[in-house]
Amino acid sequence: MNENKELEAENDADVSEAEPETENPEEPEAEFITEQDDSGNTGSKFVRDLMEIVESTMVTIFVIMLVFTYLLHPVNVKGESMQPTLMNSDRILMTTVYFNLEYGDIVIVDNDMAYDLDENGEAVPVNIDGKQLKECIIKRIIATGGQTVDIRDGKLYIDGKVLDEPYVASGAQTYVLNAFSNKYPIKIPDGYYFVMGDNREHSSDSRHSDVGLIKKSQIYGKALVRYSPLSEFKLLGNTEKESAN
Repeated sequence: MNENKELEAENDADVSEAEPETENPEEPEAEFITEQDDSGNTGSKFVRDLMEIVESTMVTIFVIMLVFTYLLHPVNVKGESMQPTLMNSDRILMTTVYFNLEYGDIVIVDNDMAYDLDENGEAVPVNIDGKQLKECIIKRIIATGGQTVDIRDGKLYIDGKVLDEPYVASGAQTYVLNAFSNKYPIKIPDGYYFVMGDNREHSSDSRHSDVGLIKKSQIYGKALVRYSPLSEFKLLGNTEKESAN
């Protein structure tokens, strides 16, 4: 009996080894299993691709949120003090990440305090609570710490030279307002800025006692681009800067 069992086992093994040599090596059942595997792989690939798309989308949204939270901020321009460069209701993007601010930069300022100059040329704070100009304003940097500003005969002088200002409307003149009216020329202390609107004859800026000098910590950010209206898209960078001559 044992010999017969061993023989049967050997026969089974022989049959198994000989199966690939049969006339129909590709059985229908095997084909069906292969099709199931292909279908499963296709489904798995679709899920993987979908997950990759979702992941990429989430990362993109996250990056955009970071950019607009910490780097770029939309600003709505109100008023006409920056004409003709910026018009009322224009929308711009400002950045809160910048290095040294310099002449020509357009900045957004938190005008929560005005700064005057004492008899020693030092900046002193002036409380402007209840004043109309205690708000955010947008202006252009005209002079930085160490520079001297003078206004006379309708012209603006920086360090003794007339400033060529291509951004100011043709024929517009610069007049002294009530800030520093008896002190010009004035030297700007380090860490402060003298700012003005491009609409020189209709701008309350550093010439006004409710604005005065701007402390560096009051500057929210630097304007980069006007994006609305789209037809007036414009970079607000070095292209508008001119040196004194």
